[in-house]
Amino acid sequence: MTHPSTRRAVLATGTAALIAGCSNYGDENGGGSEEGASSVAPEESGTGGEAPAGEELTKTADIPVGGGKIFKDEKVVVTQPEEGGFKAFSAVCTHQGCIVATVSDGTINCACHGSEFRIADGAVAKGPAQKPLPAKQITVTGDSISVS
Repeated sequence: MTHPSTRRAVLATGTAALIAGCSNYGDENGGGSEEGASSVAPEESGTGGEAPAGEELTKTADIPVGGGKIFKDEKVVVTQPEEGGFKAFSAVCTHQGCIVATVSDGTINCACHGSEFRIADGAVAKGPAQKPLPAKQITVTGDSISVS
């Protein structure tokens, strides 16, 4: 005769799975970069990003000075903290993995739980997120911005 699973065994297994699923986004690989993002000057390039390498993402005129633009499909946010200085970060919030929703008043904002990140370096300006948005590499050529 086989014994069905006990209620206690089923609850213990479910609780372990629930606890494992409650870690912060990115914990399994060390999370976001702790280093500040560097400005990308025209003609510089690197690796990384979720969009196909070399494909134009946007025009420089589309990124407001002191603000930015979110590219949800590519999971990238591009900012221009100072005129001519473009930055790019992952658009995936480091708190629970939501895509950030807006860029305003010098911050990149996640609507899921209210985390805010600075447009200049991706650092946490307001929690609950505890890790910065990871920097992404972009190339600025003339008036074109592409993911490197």
